[in-house]
Amino acid sequence: MTETTVLADHPHSLGRSLVWRLRDDARAVGDARNLIRRALLLVGLRRDLVDDAVLMVSELVTNVVLHGDAPYELVVRVEPAEVVCMVVDAGAVLPVRRGTDAQTENGRGLLIVAELSAGLFGCIPQTFATCPGMEGKATWFALPLAGGRT
Repeated sequence: MTETTVLADHPHSLGRSLVWRLRDDARAVGDARNLIRRALLLVGLRRDLVDDAVLMVSELVTNVVLHGDAPYELVVRVEPAEVVCMVVDAGAVLPVRRGTDAQTENGRGLLIVAELSAGLFGCIPQTFATCPGMEGKATWFALPLAGGRT
């Protein structure tokens, strides 16, 4: 993992964002969990919201490692009303939310994100902050902050 933290303005987002370039392999999942936990605790988010964000980021990074294309980025933006987290990859294939099947061992990541974010999630075209000029897609979720800070 490149531990450099970049403050970057994103053309598809308002405000300032914390951006991390993630490793191009499965270690990115654990790295992303640690980064998002530290960042959200530092801004004073309630621990239950931090735990939800960590789980959702873990699911999204797992998806890009399994189904997307490197490089990978983690973006977090804290606004007065919400926290938005994005996982950016260079793949063209859009994530697909699957139905539930009790026998399947995987495929529930986007269902978890949909539930924990109360439906505030999606996928949009996104430029990379850590790879200028490179286009990709961002799978994102938002957590409203009404009463969400300690």
